Amino acid sequence: MHRRGALLVAGAALLLGACVSGRDIDDIQLKLGEIEREVVDLQRVSSTKQNVESLSTAIERHMSDLQKAEADMRVTLEQLSTQIDQLEANLEDTNYRLSQLSQQIASTNQELKAFRSSGALRGGGAMAGEPAEALPSDPQALYQTAYNDYLRGNYDLAIMGFRQYLEAFPNTELADNASYWIGECYFSQGDFARAIEEFDQILTNYERSDKTASALLKKAYAYLELGQTARGVDQLESVIEEYPGTDEANLARQRLAEVG
Repeated sequence: MHRRGALLVAGAALLLGACVSGRDIDDIQLKLGEIEREVVDLQRVSSTKQNVESLSTAIERHMSDLQKAEADMRVTLEQLSTQIDQLEANLEDTNYRLSQLSQQIASTNQELKAFRSSGALRGGGAMAGEPAEALPSDPQALYQTAYNDYLRGNYDLAIMGFRQYLEAFPNTELADNASYWIGECYFSQGDFARAIEEFDQILTNYERSDKTASALLKKAYAYLELGQTARGVDQLESVIEEYPGTDEANLARQRLAEVG
């Protein structure tokens, strides 16, 4: 800008002195045009420099954010690693406890099998004049052993255990459950007719049991498995009518939809 002003002053002086020709004036105008272009270029460069500075500032800010995020992620990963180590330790402890529990269950099953084979409940294995062995004194242990047999697929042993439970403890809170699981054992064995008989025992002897809805539903399933579709459908409809809003009612609706 200073250069342009100096040239303008010089040009004015020349004009005022009437010492310049037309060609000199043209040359001066050309130089003025070049100066204006240089000024424009300088302004463009200045603008670009500002943009570069702004971009550099933004990049630095983003880099700072990324470094902070990376640091936070490292802390999180370290915390996760610690939690994983703790979970692995807990898993090892749980596996050890399960191993011990499995051994205890196996030992209990062996004792129960020996007890069953002795015929203690029936008294048939006792010699004349010898007192029969006492019934199990721990209802929970007897029930749990029979239930473990059911879970393992040892249905014959489970049926025997649950029947022993019902004979020894017919008036306990788990009596209806024991009767129900006998029906489930027969159902799992494919003996659907006997399963229906056992489920009927629940419906007849334990009307207020929380197993009645399940017994009625499985009874319906058993009829369907036997090909007695009309009876099965009738039982499914009874579940929906008598136990609305229950899981058994929802399952009955699903099965009805499948049966059509």
